[in-house]
Amino acid sequence: MSPTDTDNAFMDLSGAVSSHSDNPYDALLEACANDPAEIQIRYKTHRETRNEQQKAKILAPDFPGFSIDPILEKLINPEAYPGYIDPRNCLVFWARPPERIRELVGTLQAQLRDLAPSLWLMPLDCLHMTVLEMAHSRTEAEIAAMVDKMEGKIQEIVDYNYDHRARLVEPMLSYDAAAIALSFLPAAGEGLSGNEASKDAYTYHHLRRDISALCKSTGVEVASRYVVPSSHLTIARFVTQKDFAKEESEGLSSKKVARLVEKLDEVNTNLKLQYWLKEAGTWTVGEEKGLVCRRGTVWYGGGETQHSGRGFDA
Repeated sequence: MSPTDTDNAFMDLSGAVSSHSDNPYDALLEACANDPAEIQIRYKTHRETRNEQQKAKILAPDFPGFSIDPILEKLINPEAYPGYIDPRNCLVFWARPPERIRELVGTLQAQLRDLAPSLWLMPLDCLHMTVLEMAHSRTEAEIAAMVDKMEGKIQEIVDYNYDHRARLVEPMLSYDAAAIALSFLPAAGEGLSGNEASKDAYTYHHLRRDISALCKSTGVEVASRYVVPSSHLTIARFVTQKDFAKEESEGLSSKKVARLVEKLDEVNTNLKLQYWLKEAGTWTVGEEKGLVCRRGTVWYGGGETQHSGRGFDA
């Protein structure tokens, strides 16, 4: 697990649900009766509740500072840590965003960097949304054994969403003391009319459920850290406190921290005005780039591709 994961990073804040299914994604679908509008509400509730909780923690008088990722800190400072290698090997299925979403992220990263120049920014060509995490923080040999067992099924899995397309809408910055992400909601008929709205009957949460079931059918354990209702791209991480330090004494400047939160709120207001209900803020998973199965030290966009799925035009 990432050493900077916050205490509620993997807590479902959308409302308690339970199920007798052995697929953890079924619980939310059953609670929502497979209704896209209800599924979207769950994702929205989780996103908004978590942002409010994190905002309160960051602005609290006793806020101890941002959570610096010690592994990333070592990787970006090779002169101090020569030869350091991330020890956490993973096996994941990712969705890559289309060009217009990458361009949006680039714009957002530039705005954030103006306020906090020391932020570590995820390279645009490494942006990814984790559809399913099979394993994390394992040895290279353990991941290799999993891949060997799954190999005959992986291409089918990464091609699955070519015929099972799920839209994402309403981009918004989500954040905590460790990182900033661009998050989305499963679509529920936005921008569609009449019978077209039925296209959103198959949601991103359905896709997560089905990919999980396909992976489990290989006989390999699915050991995801979380199944919370979230769809996000991590775009920046905190790697130092210096952007928020007081000018003439030790400690954090509450004014600088507050300015960052104000900027995040300002960006979200602009995203709502400029990108919600518009094609520029909509992403159909698999558009341009199909799903990819990645292995290795993938935490910051790295690792290697085991198989790539078929992409499609929106």
